[in-house]
Amino acid sequence: MLNNVAFGIIIGLLFISLLILFCVVLVKLYIRKIKNYTEVIYQKDIDFQKTVNQTILETQEQVLQNISQDLHDDAGQQLTYINFQIENLKLDSPELNQTLQPLSQSVSNLSQSIRNISHSLNNQMLLQQDLVKAIESEIIRLQKSSIPIHFELKGKDKRIFSTNEKIVIYRIFQEIMNNCFKHSKASQIEIRLRASPNFEMAISDNGKGFDYEKIKNSPTTMGLQNIISRAAIIDYSVNIWSENEKGTKIRLSENKLP
Repeated sequence: MLNNVAFGIIIGLLFISLLILFCVVLVKLYIRKIKNYTEVIYQKDIDFQKTVNQTILETQEQVLQNISQDLHDDAGQQLTYINFQIENLKLDSPELNQTLQPLSQSVSNLSQSIRNISHSLNNQMLLQQDLVKAIESEIIRLQKSSIPIHFELKGKDKRIFSTNEKIVIYRIFQEIMNNCFKHSKASQIEIRLRASPNFEMAISDNGKGFDYEKIKNSPTTMGLQNIISRAAIIDYSVNIWSENEKGTKIRLSENKLP
């Protein structure tokens, strides 16, 4: 009798244990399913955001392409015509040569500046040359401004960039430099660039700075948000450091292990 009771208790405990084990396995499977589902949704959200960013990038590039073409075909040709008229006036009135020469030189300088800007906006020109060389050329142009720019290139190894990488990195560089000139009130800018083995570009200034944590979601930081969105398209990271009256540093780096 006691043996039967003991046996029944053991069977009951085994049954309860199996039931608990079944419930545990079921809960784990459910949790794994939820986790996988969440990961799929998250990945779809990332893919969707990348698609949106890619569309925005293509639209922006088309707008810049149109501006570049207008600068070249309209403004550039108008300045060429004006300079041609000045040269004719100098031939017709030699006594005005000394007076007209500074004007002629100014028109020539302006024409060259517009040509350089047109080339910097034209992604076809960018895609035809090495990215690092394109950045160096733009730095040389910007060094003619009133703000001293120190440029340091680490490593001389050649690096092949994809089309998207070329366009995005170059536009991010332009956006950061535009912010430096328009908003930072800096007296010095430093640019450090490394193309390989992993790409890294750091641009810092000694300007007025700002509290990024406080204003990062503000409409006034659309330029910075645009930089971050562009970097995400090519799977690069953007780190921003800034303090009031202590300048700003922005680093763009490749999300790859060394």
